[in-house]
Amino acid sequence: MKKFLALFLCALLAVGVFSGCHGKVEREGFSVPEKFDTNNTYEITFWAKNDTNVTQVEIYKKAIADFEALYPNIKVKLGLYTDYGRIYNDVITNIATGTTPNVCITYPDHIATYRTGANIVVPLDDLFADEKYGLGGSELRFDGPTQEEIVPKFLGECYQDGAHYAVPYMRSTEACYVNKTFVEKLGYEVPDVLTWEYIWEVSQAATEKNADGTFKVNGQKVLLPFIYKSTDNMMISYLKQADAGYSNSLGQVQLFNDTTRSFLEDVRDYTKQGAFSTFKISGYPANFLNAGQCIFAIDSTAGATWMGSDAPLIDIPDDKLVQFETVVRMIPQVDPQNPQMISQGPSLCVFNKEDPQEVLASWLFAQFMLTNQVQIAYAQTEGYLPVTSKAHESEEYQDYLSRSGENNGLYYSVKLDATKLLLDNIDKTFVTPVFNGSASLRDAAGHLIESVTKSTRRKETVDENYIEGLFVETASLFRLTQIGADAGGKAQLGPLPTGSLVLLCALGAVWIGLGTWFFIDVLRKKRKKS
Repeated sequence: MKKFLALFLCALLAVGVFSGCHGKVEREGFSVPEKFDTNNTYEITFWAKNDTNVTQVEIYKKAIADFEALYPNIKVKLGLYTDYGRIYNDVITNIATGTTPNVCITYPDHIATYRTGANIVVPLDDLFADEKYGLGGSELRFDGPTQEEIVPKFLGECYQDGAHYAVPYMRSTEACYVNKTFVEKLGYEVPDVLTWEYIWEVSQAATEKNADGTFKVNGQKVLLPFIYKSTDNMMISYLKQADAGYSNSLGQVQLFNDTTRSFLEDVRDYTKQGAFSTFKISGYPANFLNAGQCIFAIDSTAGATWMGSDAPLIDIPDDKLVQFETVVRMIPQVDPQNPQMISQGPSLCVFNKEDPQEVLASWLFAQFMLTNQVQIAYAQTEGYLPVTSKAHESEEYQDYLSRSGENNGLYYSVKLDATKLLLDNIDKTFVTPVFNGSASLRDAAGHLIESVTKSTRRKETVDENYIEGLFVETASLFRLTQIGADAGGKAQLGPLPTGSLVLLCALGAVWIGLGTWFFIDVLRKKRKKS
């Protein structure tokens, strides 16, 4: 009996080791084929995103044509999407039917969710290191980067649970596009590093009106001094700068805290004064900026081609356009001596398939997207930054950067200023922890600001009780209590995985069994004595 119970306990502990590890699917490696089979034809699908930018589409098409010329037995089918959310939703749908694409442009938060299915996304480390077909491999038919030539910080953003599940494709950050002309008209100068106090003060000053109801600074009836495109990033960046909780590497949610409450009160106060609004509520920041109806427009550096009086991609009629001087700065900071700005931008992940040769074909294409010819061409379309030092240091890219302001097309000065902002400050960028549910947490962060702004504009009462209620509603709406937090801001572990619950119940049964056996054994010995 003793031997049986001991063996049973050991077996249960083994189950715990292999199935109770925080509910995560165990990673399976990928065995790289010894040789790529060029006798068979492989059709792979590539899902990509573009901002209705025809030039980007043409770059994708040219990259595919150039790649197929090098590998005639690989055919690449391009699927275009207007936003990353649609790619994410379609991948989730297709996981269930076993019809995922081969390669897609995506974000780390999304990959973490894809990986909740067994062996869905290929861990790339063995492919990185392969002498023939890895990064800088000897059998590649193109001049791709080595692993050392991918910017380490960007590559590190693709690392999850002990492996790389993607390679970076492009990187951007957020920038504040400033109407310097209006700032100086209000009696201020634009500092090298903006602070939140400065932004709020100037925005509040800009709300002063003439007797006829027009705003003094622009002479128009419309002015939204400060507009933020991504309120997700707005909240995340502020909390990072303030060294306050958002989430941690364990997947615990820390969003609902006193710093968040205080920041939402600021949003409420300045919204009430007409100094602040958001993209979702009012519209695209660039359109207001270019019409002289905004002073501080915060958007991605990849959106620089829409910003400013001379922008090549202006979306408003000529008669609405106002001439002004545009300068590019980091987003506002809590501590200007220690600036922090978010790193963002798409990565490329490879999906697992039954045929390892098909996976290898997909990996070859993903690598080709990191060559200088693709990286530099795509980066020149907007304010994106190539992800390799190989591209940064190339003669072609250095020449591109040196010609800022030469024209308002390829060398548009605001676009190149935005690019240099990230290039010069890579060490000041950060990313948030990635886990299954981190995409929902990001949405929740933006929802808090959007809700407070919307309610304030509707003249609803936004007080302490409102914010507490908003915390509870947000935690429920985005199911945050299922991934590790309560609405009061106290971090807690989420529900235990099924394997862990089974293990705990089984261990309980073992202890009950041991106790019962011990009790029976004592009674048996007593009977023998009597």
